[in-house]
Amino acid sequence: MTATANESGAAPAAPARLREARAVDEAVVEGPRTLRRLPEGAESAPYRLFGVRPLGPVIGAEIHGVDLREEVGPELRAEIHRALLEYKVVFFRDQPIGSERQQEIARLWGELETNPFIEQGDGAHIARFAKGDAPPSYENVWHTDVTWRPEPAMGAILRLVEVPPQGGDTMWADMAAAYDNLPEGVKERIDGAVAEHDVIPGFARFLDEERLLAWQDRFPPVRHPVVRTHPETGRRTLFVNVSFTTRILGLPKEESDELLRFLFQQAHVPEYQVRFRWEPDSIAFWDNRATQHYAVNDYFPHRRVAERVAIVGDRPY
Repeated sequence: MTATANESGAAPAAPARLREARAVDEAVVEGPRTLRRLPEGAESAPYRLFGVRPLGPVIGAEIHGVDLREEVGPELRAEIHRALLEYKVVFFRDQPIGSERQQEIARLWGELETNPFIEQGDGAHIARFAKGDAPPSYENVWHTDVTWRPEPAMGAILRLVEVPPQGGDTMWADMAAAYDNLPEGVKERIDGAVAEHDVIPGFARFLDEERLLAWQDRFPPVRHPVVRTHPETGRRTLFVNVSFTTRILGLPKEESDELLRFLFQQAHVPEYQVRFRWEPDSIAFWDNRATQHYAVNDYFPHRRVAERVAIVGDRPY
């Protein structure tokens, strides 16, 4: 069949077609995002014992009206815990406490964890991060703490001993929001998938080989679900991170690397993040099961000293 000629006798022009094109990296693209602070169907309830100031739509809130130097009784502990589950990271200002009190508060949530790869403060349970004499060499990467353990930390309490005059913020990302917004095809690929986590890649960049050799047999690679279920909220949470996740089991290396790079990028979406500017006597308490965090490396040559206490967690499922 031949095209019908127009009045001039020429065949009609072919309809315009959009040229083929695609983004170079489609791991994070623009468009609407689902932003839920709570599990689907749940509603926030008022807090009776303190004020709460949300810092973003899904993650982060400042708690006001609590003095952590005073006793934290069962009711107050329960309300702080409810806020932790809702906001994933909570902040307290004007809390002039020391490391001993920091540990006492953390013990209200469980047994304390030690980390042999990080400098200790005043006691085995205090991880001390003292920076400023040289450009900071690590921490400025999105990660979840100690996923190289069979039972990664439930949470952690961080306070700054020395705050630089500018810079040194910390950021957190809500990994339930990151999971919620994955393409359905990606969700299907990672449903039931298991990944390997290893301590060596995360620390080999700044610890000498001799020290790592002394510890590697004690901490062999472990396996965790790529998507874990939060044991208290029931939300599905993306549970891989660039520091410690090395491969997805059952996939060829090239395919595993490509998929992991895609999943790692999800923490970089600003809508899932909160950024906290430290002041003297500020405290952060985060749910390590639901978040990744990033210590911003922008304060050299000023000094920044932080102390962290981590709480033993459970085995992800």
